[in-house]
Amino acid sequence: MQVTQDAIKNFVIVGGGTAGWVAAATLGNIFKDSDVNITLVESKEVGIIGVGEATIPPLLDTIRSLGIDEAEFIKATQASFKWGIRFENWRKKDHAYFHPFGVLGQEIDGHDFYQCWLKSKAEGDKTPLMAHSPESVLSDHNRFFLPFNAMGTPLASAHYALHLDAILVGQYLRKFSESIGVQRIEGHVESVAKNDSGFIDNITLKDGQQITGDFFIDCTGFKGLLIEGILNTGYDDWSEYLPCNRAVTVQTKNTGEITPYTTSRAQDAGWTWRIPLQHRTGNGYVFCDKYCSDEEAIATLLANIEGEPLTKPKVIPFVTGMRKQAWNKNCLALGLAQGFVEPLESTAIHLVSKTLAFFVRMFPDKNCNQTLVNELNRRVRADYEEIRDFLILHYCTTERDDTEFWLYCQNMAIPTSLQQRIDFFKVAGGLKPGAEELFQPTSWYAVFDGMGIMPAGYNPTVDALDYKKLKMSLTAGKNAIVEVVKKQPSHDEFLQKYCPAPTPE
Repeated sequence: MQVTQDAIKNFVIVGGGTAGWVAAATLGNIFKDSDVNITLVESKEVGIIGVGEATIPPLLDTIRSLGIDEAEFIKATQASFKWGIRFENWRKKDHAYFHPFGVLGQEIDGHDFYQCWLKSKAEGDKTPLMAHSPESVLSDHNRFFLPFNAMGTPLASAHYALHLDAILVGQYLRKFSESIGVQRIEGHVESVAKNDSGFIDNITLKDGQQITGDFFIDCTGFKGLLIEGILNTGYDDWSEYLPCNRAVTVQTKNTGEITPYTTSRAQDAGWTWRIPLQHRTGNGYVFCDKYCSDEEAIATLLANIEGEPLTKPKVIPFVTGMRKQAWNKNCLALGLAQGFVEPLESTAIHLVSKTLAFFVRMFPDKNCNQTLVNELNRRVRADYEEIRDFLILHYCTTERDDTEFWLYCQNMAIPTSLQQRIDFFKVAGGLKPGAEELFQPTSWYAVFDGMGIMPAGYNPTVDALDYKKLKMSLTAGKNAIVEVVKKQPSHDEFLQKYCPAPTPE
């Protein structure tokens, strides 16, 4: 063993936006007291997509790991809280279900909670599964809570995420990154040069400035300037499984209470989202242009918004899928340059942070050992495929047959990996999530239950329990959640008291 040779001393991040500044903040925080230089280049000529405004709980872990004050971050990004996602009209019209964060219930005498609930359902109990989810009940009552006041209550294990303004997130992380030594250069990349080994050597900006680096991070959006334009990495297209290929977005004034959840409403050719922030609401329609024109999509979106529009509708084309390699030679792609899965489960920022976590764990020298490269690529692909399969589950289990789009979703081929999960679940509610998978059992249970997919039975070992005692335990747990939720402040009250955002100019 020897001291590190050929250590990376110069990182060049090409592209800003959320992905670029999360990378800058993460690497800047690690190397703030070292001789490693981190430079981020962003161009005013390149717009920011900026629609990833709903998140999942791991984002907060990222923010805390950087030493950023959570309340300050919430105020600066006009954020609100999120307990999960309300899905409307997905299974069938006029039907809704909730996908919460956190976990459902607790083990009962060593038996899995979901299996106990299935047993009770088989005995005739009509209590909905989500009555046992603190996040779902909090959402129903439009409440939030002080985490330190929830200790010893059913809310102690509740998990939340944020709705936030993606543009403001980038601005906040820019200030943070620059404060710990990250250098920002404004400029448009005109050309990229490689060395004899095929690694990227430097970039040249339109003004003639040349920037040399040991390792490059591509955050240039769908274009993938480095990972695709220079390294020709290739792209796996998943449109056959997830046919939506366009989105139209618009921002509106807030109306009424700010709900602590994202709303996803199925439409004739896709789905619309509603993401309420403190200063405005984000709205969008993700659709398939085979079944819906841009004009029809805009009309559908505008018919489903609440509040006066603040922006003109903006149409964004995309291709669902991922690069064949997230890491190729001395270049790591993040964000849209790495891949895209529709924002149905708010996974975009998580994939950026997770890839960076893998990269730090497998940190290379200048030579980028291929074993490290292969392992990161394997893990990133596994994450994308897990998310892909989970998203497909929302579509392929629909009972809707009222439009061509939903008929296609009902009958389309699905990946073998997803079919195996469905088949296994249908026997007795079994799941086999991996240790590092994003979607743990509660998520799969929520969507299976919400879409009407029930197992044929439950694990027979639960029959060893005294059912009367089991029923009492389930009822007591459900009632305890409602009692403590009713004591919490409304979401609006909590925001105004603890983390009110400044009024936009």
